[in-house]
Amino acid sequence: MNLVDSCGWLEFFSDGSNADFFEFPLRKIDQLVVPTVCIYEVFKKILIEKDESSALQAVAQMKQGQVKSMDDSLAMSAAKISFELKIPMADSIILATSKQFNATIWTQNGHFKDIPSVKYKIKTK
Repeated sequence: MNLVDSCGWLEFFSDGSNADFFEFPLRKIDQLVVPTVCIYEVFKKILIEKDESSALQAVAQMKQGQVKSMDDSLAMSAAKISFELKIPMADSIILATSKQFNATIWTQNGHFKDIPSVKYKIKTK
């Protein structure tokens, strides 16, 4: 299973310099886990930078994967991860989701770079 972090989706949608890196896991849609927090972050960012129609189109593509909501068990796991690793709430939810579904995280977010089972690529211009 794969999980593309919010920054990866945004990089892919904007055809950024690392878009090819994220294309690999996104092509395997049947093996893609999508935390609802990623939908939130991507929708909000595209809504701010473009418009609602573009944001809805992005979310429609994201929803082709297996959308995973946060329940109480995942919430507590994420809180513990946030406490232990000193990472922000959204990142801890993403990490907890990846652990629950045994998914590799694909990201360019530095908070994840030294965590096992993460495919990290530094953001280039």
